[in-house]
Order: sequence, then C-alpha cells, then structure tokens
Amino acid sequence: MRRSSVGFLAALVALAASARVADAEPSVTFTKDVAPIFYKNCAECHRPTMFAPMSLLTYDDARPYARSIKQKVVARQMPPWGADPTYGTFKNDPRLSQQDIDTIVAWVDAGAPKGDDTDLPAKPQFVDGWTIGQPDAVFTMDEEYKIPETGTIPYLYFRVPTHLTEDKWIQAIEIKPGARAHVHHIIAYTQPADAPLNRGGALGPTNIGGVTPNKPGVVFPPGVARLMRGNSDIVLQMHYTTNGTEATDRTTVGIIYAKEPPTKMTQGGMAINTQFVIPANDGNAEVKGMATLPRDTTLTSLTPHMHMRGKDMIYIAHYPDGTSETLLSVPRYDFNWQITYELAQPKQLPKGTRIEVIAHYDNSPANKVNPDPTKDVRWGDQTWEEMMIGFWGAVAPLPTGTQQQQQ
Repeated sequence: MRRSSVGFLAALVALAASARVADAEPSVTFTKDVAPIFYKNCAECHRPTMFAPMSLLTYDDARPYARSIKQKVVARQMPPWGADPTYGTFKNDPRLSQQDIDTIVAWVDAGAPKGDDTDLPAKPQFVDGWTIGQPDAVFTMDEEYKIPETGTIPYLYFRVPTHLTEDKWIQAIEIKPGARAHVHHIIAYTQPADAPLNRGGALGPTNIGGVTPNKPGVVFPPGVARLMRGNSDIVLQMHYTTNGTEATDRTTVGIIYAKEPPTKMTQGGMAINTQFVIPANDGNAEVKGMATLPRDTTLTSLTPHMHMRGKDMIYIAHYPDGTSETLLSVPRYDFNWQITYELAQPKQLPKGTRIEVIAHYDNSPANKVNPDPTKDVRWGDQTWEEMMIGFWGAVAPLPTGTQQQQQ
C-alpha cells in the first residue's frame, strides 16, 4: 500500500475516533447547565439545615432524585407557586422558564451526567438554618413542649421574654418551629412584659410575624420596618396538629434590626368569613368575604388562607369609581404551600375600595386530603375544620410622634 494511502486511512481513523469522543461528551451536564438553575431557584429551601426533604447543592445530592425532579418541574409543582400569571406580577415568583425546564429534562433523559467540575459555578452563600441571613437576635421558648401522637391540641400561647428596654425596628423576621411537621401555624405578637397574658393579640397591631408549613422568613424592603416595643415579651400563638408520632417543639424567632430609621411601617388587613357552611360531598362550595378600606392603602402582598378542603381563591378590588380589577387568582390552592404573593410594585388603592375575596372548597370524596366528605364543614381552628381568610400586607407612613430609633 502506498504511503499516501496509509496516511489517508490514519486520518480517517483519527477523525472517527474524534467523532466518537465528541458523541460521548454529554451536551447537558449538572455542573455546566443544571446547577445554575438549582442555585438560583431551588437552593434557598433545598440545602442542609432547611425544611426541603433533600439538598440540591451538589451533584451527589441531586443525582438520586433526578427522575423525581423531572416529574415535578414538568408538572410545574416545583418550585411551588400557585398564582395565575394572567393577573398581577410578583417579585417572589420562583417559576422556572420553559428553557430551564427543557434543560432539566434533557439532563435527566441523558442519564443525569455530572460534567466537568471546572464548569460548576460558585455555590450561593447562605446562613445555616436561616433564610433571612444571620439574625441580630434569636429568641427561644423557655421550655420544650411535648406533642402527643394523637388527639386535639387547642391553641397554646407561650411567652418569650426579650429583655429589650427600648423600641426596635424589625427589618426581617423568621420563625422556626422545632417540630415543623406538627405545626399548623405560629403567630408572633408582643405585649407588655408586666401585663397578664393577652390571647387576643395575634392579629392585632402588635403582630410581628407568622409562619405556616414550609414558609421562609420575611425581609422588608429598604426603608420599611415593623415596630417592636421595648419592655415587651413575644407571645407565640401555637397551633399544633398531631400526626401519629410524638415530637417535641421549641420554637425560635430570629430578628434582624433595621440599621437606619425607616420611613414607612408595615400594616395588614383581611377579608374574612366565619359564618359559612360547606355541604357534605360538595366539590365546589363557594364562600365570599369582603372588606372596605378605611383609608388610602399601599398594597404590598396577598396571602390566601384555607385548610385541607381549600380549592381556589381570587382577590378582586372594586374601586370607588365603579371599576374592578383582579389582584390575584390562585386556581389550585395547596394547604402545604401557603404562599405570600409579594407584588413586584406596591399598588395604590384609594379609600373606599372594596376588596372581595372569593374561595371555593372541595368537600367531596374526590379530594384525596379531605378529612371526611360525609360531614358539613364550618369555621374552626383545627386542620379538619375550615377557614376563609384573604390576608393582605400594606405599608404606611410612620404615625406622627412614632419613635424612630436607629440600631
């Protein structure tokens, strides 16, 4: 064989080998393509010390759950989000783009390859156990509370001394249950340290925060804060639910103080209906609530609240000029993800605006989490009963004479 022919064949062999190597290199990898998505959209909850069931910070963490991850993102069950995109724009919207979903699907379908470690971006930096960052102060229940395996536990109230001698402005707050799987909700409020326990202050003006299942902490925008009075205790309204296992809870409250005096303070409101009856076996029972704003209001957030039969909820603003606007629609409410929908831009609502909240409930056997479809359901504190509250958050200028104390 001529030398030129040998050289030509060698070149073909080399070219074919190169093509095989190129074919063997995955086009979508964890380090190059998937990790950036997880770090941006998932890591706040899916990391060690947080409440998600697994971490997604490393390849070894994520790889065993690849198929499940694909199923959840394709179904848009993860990241959790319930708002209909037709109405409103929200700054905490974590939904993945279609391109991100396609990337994750391609990665899983290719066998979930790792890729080159040099492609891995820097991991996001978090404070262990906190979504708000490192608190300036942490307040903890004095003693543990033992939760039994079964039975009904009425609302309990625990006083947590702060030993603060002066007023403080709260920039961020996070409430961390010690037995999260047993906690329906916690509401924190303050009252004078030398006063008898007041069980009616949970939703009053001294409310400083709350938490429901899988809810992160709250960070207020710059210039906005919530006032915590000095010489006061924090009172925790605890709603425990039994689930067949014993547990102990010792809840903590983390607070970051404002570093500068605020110009606005947080407020809140709600449309509520406590007089409803949801008929047995009714798959689409409607309940409405209405509230009229007594003053011009700067709306910042909306938080639907129902229990296990909650199906959907919609907020509609009826303005004094006769026009109406849908502020939020949650067509598939999920009790396990009681999300606060934070408006991308605060919305000005004039005095006299009526906020109508319309909710539907599925009390039929088709609702797989329905405690008992054979019974009529009324308002009640317990999970197997129901509630209908459309909460909202707002901001307002500081009242005249309010002490503006700087940390």
